[in-house]
Amino acid sequence: MVSPMRSLVTDPDRYVRSFRLFLEKSTEHQSMREFMEGQLPGVIASIGNGKSTINVLSVGGGAGEMDLLILSKVQARYPGITINNEVIEPSADQISKYKERVAQTSNLGNVKFTWHKETAYEYESRMNAERKSKKWDFIHMIQMLYYVKDVPATVQYFHSLLESQGKLLIILVSGKSGWETLWKKYGSSFPLDDLCSYVSSGDLPKILDSAGLKYQLYELPSHMDITSCFIEGDKDGELLLDFLTETLEFSKTAPPELKRQLMEELRKPGCSENRDGKVLFNNNLCVIVIEP
Repeated sequence: MVSPMRSLVTDPDRYVRSFRLFLEKSTEHQSMREFMEGQLPGVIASIGNGKSTINVLSVGGGAGEMDLLILSKVQARYPGITINNEVIEPSADQISKYKERVAQTSNLGNVKFTWHKETAYEYESRMNAERKSKKWDFIHMIQMLYYVKDVPATVQYFHSLLESQGKLLIILVSGKSGWETLWKKYGSSFPLDDLCSYVSSGDLPKILDSAGLKYQLYELPSHMDITSCFIEGDKDGELLLDFLTETLEFSKTAPPELKRQLMEELRKPGCSENRDGKVLFNNNLCVIVIEP
């Protein structure tokens, strides 16, 4: 019998709603912000040395919240220098929110923005077709490697675009997170199609080592409150379950036995901890900074 389960990505509207709820219920952006405030200035300390323009490429920039924080750190390190910030983002909705955010942010006078409504693969194909290979001082890929077909090839392509002092920064879920436990155990039961792949920081060192690349890893603690997932019929809980399993309407379409096992798994220490009557999912992240 063909499973009625469908990938969450097939319904972009529900995907965005579940993603926004995930951001609201998790410390994801807070953890990233702490990294940007604390460690990022050191990471970008030499990317613009001796340059009159700094080129920054955002791959999967989303609505731009983290991008603008990164740009503020580049501005602080290189005051007054022109920054050329190009964004690759396949969602028109996200690009329009990004543009709104830019319009509402002061102090961006020295930043020039260009948006490309395309995937990382489409960008690479277009550059190859135009025989262009623009070099970048800083490239970042935040929570987007799940949506590329060939992770090693994508990482190597963007790494090849770095200037001699440049840096490639990748943020992914940690190999020590609840996501890793969930994906390893149940990934094959979810309706992934070709739209999304399970990759965590646990997979990256192998890829980078075999390509002979130098890199540093930073673990970022983070959690997500999934208590509502255990309340039958709770709308937020159902949306979060969709996000956790990348499955559209998981609660309604998953076989009962799969749902039972998954709900049990979500409560176990490999995925979550109980704190003050709440179930907190381990949403730890990992930042990988790759040298040129």
